[in-house]
Amino acid sequence: MTVVDAHHHVWDLAVRDQDWIAADSPLRRTFTVEDLAVEARAAGVDRTVLVQTVTVPEETPEFLALAAGHDLIAGVVGWTDLTRPGIADELARLRALPGGSFLKGIRHQVQGEPDPRWLLRPDVLRGLAAVAEAGLVYDLVVLPPQLPACVEAAAFLPHLTFVLDHLGKPPVASGALEPWASDLRALAALPNTVCKLSGMVTEADPAHWTVDDLRPYADTVLDAFGPDRVMYGSDWPVCTSAATYDEVLVTARELIGQGDVDQVLAATATRVYGL
Repeated sequence: MTVVDAHHHVWDLAVRDQDWIAADSPLRRTFTVEDLAVEARAAGVDRTVLVQTVTVPEETPEFLALAAGHDLIAGVVGWTDLTRPGIADELARLRALPGGSFLKGIRHQVQGEPDPRWLLRPDVLRGLAAVAEAGLVYDLVVLPPQLPACVEAAAFLPHLTFVLDHLGKPPVASGALEPWASDLRALAALPNTVCKLSGMVTEADPAHWTVDDLRPYADTVLDAFGPDRVMYGSDWPVCTSAATYDEVLVTARELIGQGDVDQVLAATATRVYGL
């Protein structure tokens, strides 16, 4: 069967720093598409979606060029400043670049914004509307307290597909479900929302997590969204601080269940991102 890894990153520290990585972290090194390809092919992954890491304008053109040069990458979720007055023109410029056809979505590090209602600022909503007009989707990287704003934004822009990354980063390590679960269900009640089954192992205890630790969160997502609105992502190489690439995929298969595995591991991402 086809397997799509709908969420991974790459970075080259010789090109630019990744200032979010701790100085003593094993992630503080370069990770390339070639590194990923070794892991992906061994795990049976056929196609991937490359997702932005830093909020600099140079990264997205670089990622589009990478996608054009590597058969593994089927799509890119890039970054651009949603609040700029000429956002529509900027999106058109990106799509006209080499590899521009691989641009499938836009993402901003909303999790780092101090305003929990940042998504609802008029300039941000205008930018999100331009993303929808361009036929792109919007990836949400948020923390649990920001989920209510996600619900309002998705309701305000019904023609834009919102993809929630990493389940909205629930507190897996603590075992707590609320208020995350209720807010997640409110988001899932809107038909223009999708969720990535990704990022769970790093929200758990990275040294001692078990599949049972993750199951309540995966079950909540699968029940709320349904498998036709859930897609798999490895979050490589971030996931390697808690598990190998193959372990993350094997764990996802176990959490998803045999009946829904084709949908979550391939069909949803293929449809939503237009791969």
